[in-house]
Formats: sequence, C-alpha cells, structure tokens
Amino acid sequence: MNKTLLLIICDFLLLNLLALTRWEKAEPPHAGLQSAAPTAAASAPAVNADMVELMRVSLEDEKNARDRLAAQLGSTQGTLSEREKALTQLGDQKAQLEGALASTTASAKELEKRYSAATNEAFLTKEQLARMQRELEERRAEAERQAQQLAGLERQNAEARQRIENLNVAVRVAEQEKQLVAQNLTEAKQQIEVERTERAKVQEQTVQLAQGVGALAEQSGQLTQEVRDSRPLNPNAIFTEFLANRVALHLGSRRPGLFSPSQRDRDTQTILVSDGRRTYALVHAGDTPFSFTFDVPPDYDQISGQLTRGSFNAPLRQLQFLALDPRIVVIPVDDSLAALMGAKIYRLAPDPFKSAAAVLVRAEDGKYGETPFRIDASNPGYVKVDNRIVTRLFGEFAPRRGDLMFSRQGDLIGLMVNNEYCAVLGDFRPSQTLPVGEGPALGKTGPIFADLATRWQRLPIKLQ
Repeated sequence: MNKTLLLIICDFLLLNLLALTRWEKAEPPHAGLQSAAPTAAASAPAVNADMVELMRVSLEDEKNARDRLAAQLGSTQGTLSEREKALTQLGDQKAQLEGALASTTASAKELEKRYSAATNEAFLTKEQLARMQRELEERRAEAERQAQQLAGLERQNAEARQRIENLNVAVRVAEQEKQLVAQNLTEAKQQIEVERTERAKVQEQTVQLAQGVGALAEQSGQLTQEVRDSRPLNPNAIFTEFLANRVALHLGSRRPGLFSPSQRDRDTQTILVSDGRRTYALVHAGDTPFSFTFDVPPDYDQISGQLTRGSFNAPLRQLQFLALDPRIVVIPVDDSLAALMGAKIYRLAPDPFKSAAAVLVRAEDGKYGETPFRIDASNPGYVKVDNRIVTRLFGEFAPRRGDLMFSRQGDLIGLMVNNEYCAVLGDFRPSQTLPVGEGPALGKTGPIFADLATRWQRLPIKLQ
C-alpha cells in the first residue's frame, strides 16, 4: 500500500474519532467550568461544521487518491501480468538458453578437443614436414652421390672394357707363347731325361766313392786317435804341461782353542780334472789344514779357500771327501769359472793299465819322474808304485803322498794316498761334504772328521 494513502487514512480516522467523541459525558462537570459551558455549547455548531467540511474535503481527497490508486493498481496489475508473462517467457528462454548453453558447452569441449587434436596434428605435421624435407635433402644428396658413383662406374667400366680388350690381346699372345713353351718343354724334358739318366749313373759312382772315402776317413781318424792315444809322451812334456796349467789352492781354517782360536792356513799347487760330468780341483787331505783324529775333534767355526791362476780368483763353496778314499779331497768348480781360469782340464785315463809305467809329478818341489807300477789284486782301485824312481835328468827321488800320477799319454791316473799306493780315480762320489763359510753356515764339523777318521782307520794297514 502507498505510504501517502496510509497517512491519509490515519488522519481521517483520527478526525472521526475526535468528532464523534462526547467529551461532556466523559468528564464530570466541574464547578469552575459551569460558567463556560454555555459558551462552548454556543460555539459547538461552528466547530462541527468546520470538521464536516474538513472531513468532506478529506473524503474527496481520499476518493481521488483511491481512484488514482485503483488506476495505478490496474495499471500495476496489467504491468504485473505482462511481467509475469515476460517472466514466463524469460523462464522458457532461460531453459532454452540453458539447453543451448549445455549444448554450446558440449560443443565447445568437443571443439576444444578437436582444436587440441588439430594442434597436435599440426605440430606433428610440421615435424613430419621437416623430417620429409631432411629426408628429401638426404635423398637428393644420395642421388647426387649415386650419380657421381654411376659416372665413376661408367668410367671404370670403360676402363675395364679397355683392359679386357688388352687382356684378350695378351691372352692370344700368351697362347702363342704357351705353344712355343710347350714345344720347348717337350724338348727340355727329353734332354732332362737323358741328363737324369747320366746323373744317376754319376751319382751312383759318387756314392760308392764317398762311402769308400768315408770309410777311409773313419779308419784314418780311428788310426790317428789310436796313434795319438798310444803315442807316449816323455816326462819332460808332461811336466811342462803341468807347469803351464797348475792352479794355486789356498785353504784356511779356524776352530776354538783353550785361550784363543786355532788358525791354520795351507797353500798348494793342483790341477783341474773332469770325470765327464763336472770339473774338480784335486788335493790330498794331508795338504789341507785339516787332520783326522780318533776322538771327536772340536767343530770348526770358519773355513775359507780360493783357487788362483794368474790374476783370477775363484772362491770355494764346498769340499768333498771321496768315498773311494777319505784322504782324497775334490773341490767342485763351475764350468764358467774353469773357462775363465783358462787352465787345461785334465781327463781321466781311459785305460790306466795300458802301460806298465807312469809319470809322477810332485807339485810342491817340482820333482817328477817315470816309474813302473803294478796292480794289487787284494786292493782293487789302487796300484802299487816302486819305492824308488830312477830318472835320466834329476837323479833319484822317492814317491810321496799327494803326488799326481799321469799316464804316458798325459792323462791323469790317480793320486798317491801314501808313499806306496796310488788311488786310481774314476768314481767322484763323495762320502762327506764340508761347506765353506763361517758360523752357523758350517754346522757341526766334528762328526764329519770323526767319520772320515773312522773310514781311514778301517782301510788295510798297507793303504793307511
């Protein structure tokens, strides 16, 4: 409802209430007011007339306002109907628009998918196009290379045809030459056959001659060796050879004593001899600083030695006492050291009993001489020498232990073990080995010399 209309209605109702109210009945009469009542009563019709006129005017205004309001209401209702119709239409349009929006949204999504797919396809198409362009460039380059190769092959083909033509010409020439060579070969085969027959005859004769010459040379060599081996040397030549090839041997030993160590040194002259396998220096035990005793001797704490020839010195590593006789000492020498010494390496006499005489050489005083010897059947491995040796140059001298016995051909027979018997060398197998050195490297030497003394005492009296 309009606010103005409501205000008018409220005013109208207030005026009616005031006009229709009987104020005299509402309040009791007062004494002071009784005098004024006739005045109020006289003026009441005038007031009511004004009120009526006012109310009439108000009613007319109200009527006019109501008419206006009715007109406005009708207009408003028409406008409301139109608006409701428009609203209905708008609802329909809204539903249509919502459907269209949903369809449009779906279409937009589909279009977006298509756009993405189209974008991807476009991107892939660009890559494919670039790849195709690259492949096209590569194929163009390959085509150019193939064209160049084709041109090169055509040139090579032309050159090959030319070479084939030249080869055909050469083949024809070679065939002609082959025919000529075949003819020459046939003639050469015939000549070779003739020469082969003649050569076979000559070769057969040559073989027969060579066999005869070989047999003669072998017999001549055997005869020469037999003559050389059988040809005796005089004692002077044997002794001269000994002087030219002797080797100086130095041995030193030390063992503890009661107050101070006992030191012994020995120097002697010897030779190098081979048993066919190794080279040794040979010496009698009596020419060394060692001695055999029946009691167990004290241990040596130092043993040293060296071989000297000229300015060359070779240190010793060990001493070996032979099983043949404990008094024979051999010292192994390496072949390289023996070669550096430059001395002759004597061989053992292959047949020591071929001659009944031998040459004795004493290294110490330079005496030598020729003496007969004989085999002692009771003591194999030894020969007995006459006590006195007669020489044409140096008079007489008696053999002694340590003398070297040579055959008449200059080979070594053995070593004198005492003044009468000589041990015939052949077996260099040792019974005891004594190391060279000092301190713990020597070990116990007392039992070694005790065993050697025992073996020496077990020999027959005449061999001791």
